[in-house]
Amino acid sequence: MARAPLLQLSGISLTFGGDPVFDGLDLVVHPGDRVALVGRNGSGKSTLMKVMAGLVQADSGSRVVPPGVTVGYMEQDPDLSAYETLGAYAAARLPEGEEYKVAMVAEGLKFNPETPVSSASGGERRRAALARLMAEAPELMLLDEPTNHLDIQAIQWLEEELKSTRTAFVLISHDRAFLRSLTRATLWIDRGVVRRRESGFDGFEEWRETVWAEEDDARHKLDRKIKAEARWAVEGISARRKRNQGRVRALAELRQERASQIRRQGTASMAFEAGPTSGKRVVEAKGISKSFGDTVIVQDLDLRVLRGDRIAFVGPNGIGKTTLLKMLTGEIAPDSGSITLGTNLDVAVFDQTRAQLDANATLWENLTGDPTMAVSGNSDQVMVRGTPKHVVGYLKDFLFSEAQARAPVRSLSGGEKARLLLARIMARNSNLLILDEPTNDLDVETLDLLQDILGDYDGTVLLVSHDRDFIDRVATSTVALEGQGRVGVFPGGWSDYISQRDTEWAPEATFKPKSAPAPAAKPAARKADGLSFTERKRLESLPGVMTALEGEIAALTKILDAPNLFTANPEKFHTTTLKVAEKQKALAEAEEEWLALAEKAEA
Repeated sequence: MARAPLLQLSGISLTFGGDPVFDGLDLVVHPGDRVALVGRNGSGKSTLMKVMAGLVQADSGSRVVPPGVTVGYMEQDPDLSAYETLGAYAAARLPEGEEYKVAMVAEGLKFNPETPVSSASGGERRRAALARLMAEAPELMLLDEPTNHLDIQAIQWLEEELKSTRTAFVLISHDRAFLRSLTRATLWIDRGVVRRRESGFDGFEEWRETVWAEEDDARHKLDRKIKAEARWAVEGISARRKRNQGRVRALAELRQERASQIRRQGTASMAFEAGPTSGKRVVEAKGISKSFGDTVIVQDLDLRVLRGDRIAFVGPNGIGKTTLLKMLTGEIAPDSGSITLGTNLDVAVFDQTRAQLDANATLWENLTGDPTMAVSGNSDQVMVRGTPKHVVGYLKDFLFSEAQARAPVRSLSGGEKARLLLARIMARNSNLLILDEPTNDLDVETLDLLQDILGDYDGTVLLVSHDRDFIDRVATSTVALEGQGRVGVFPGGWSDYISQRDTEWAPEATFKPKSAPAPAAKPAARKADGLSFTERKRLESLPGVMTALEGEIAALTKILDAPNLFTANPEKFHTTTLKVAEKQKALAEAEEEWLALAEKAEA
């Protein structure tokens, strides 16, 4: 028996005073659907989600939600002005006596429900919006970038919650690992057209390239047909032309069809250009320690950063990753130990708070007002790696329109602000990049490009990110802050770190709300299974480790399958081949470990 849909959009058309965002859109969401909603920044993903939520009224078409079905939407910028605390906002629509649900979700997302709204950060407000949606548990959840401002521990908690729910959801995210793990269908918005594929995000890029190749082939055929018909129109004799006015009209229609085709948006023309070569030793930290009151950030850490290293710093929010970065670059002094900076360093910083951007100034003013980019006596040009360039032309390199150049920064989306900040730091030469959460809000295509240019960058990269896939693709080493001053240094990316550590992530202490009910009694005491606590936790975590390794092996194998990779880029082929072997070895070891622990538990 066919399932009744939870939500149906029919013939949806929407414009905002210009080109249509959608035209004649049809969309159905069924019970149990787990859908990835993907597309370029500015393609209309959030707008479509707001139409689905009933928050944006389409110009034409219908939205149908059956009686009794609830649709919940996680707001990107929630209005909390009517509430004193984050918890009061999150629990506002819950029936009396069910406020404990917010406390349970808050513990997983790691925020304090008693935090006053007046002092809450943007990230805390978004976590409260996510907690509100999770606690309400509607039949359909609409999640717009839920992983932004979450650390990896909270992302993994959310991932497990969504895996176990029966609730249908539509999900916008830039986190590939998150999308691959959770989704079973993909909605792709491209130039106002929404395509659906009954398969999860894994394989999306291959599907996209196939669609674009078919589109290019059709366009070339149309161009050839127009060329042939135009030649006939020019060369045909006058009398013949009079007898074939239908063919002339058909030519005009072909030209109109070709003119109406919307060009695909290109990729941003991004590039990091290394300045003068730094010394071989970039940073050397010996026995450094740092505390704030009773909170120990690092204790007796030794770390050497060499020229060309790509080092990722990972750990829960608030554990001190940014503080450690600032110590390593000399901005903050350690309490003890020594830090020696290398010679000839030229540092460029990407700040996760976007504090380098003036929200009230225009994009134009943010570039020309930067002393490192200003061209003396010319307010229309900026200095880009030593060469003057018109400010509008440079903004177009980063996919901004001429109209946006005079718009205030506050009107930009999160992804557009990230691109503008990248435009600023890419305009100068550097040999040490400090990238603090650069991946937030960027679309998949821009993440791909950023990954590629970091791979080609001749300098050194220190990176803070909660994007597991991005870390795996970029990092040569991972520095893990695990709390109480403990810091581990591991070769490779996130998956390598997970496979090398011998215990479960040591989580920081989480807030226990005063009003939270006493925890429910655990199910009947677990029958003795012969495992220690650490072994039991390891047994529970190994399936996730193995799944992650299988995903990495599949992704690396796909890279090796690229035509002519060996001849076009032998170094990449060799590196990827070694990486596959490492991952396969790690997977075999994880499988053996799981089998040994499972047998021990059964015994």
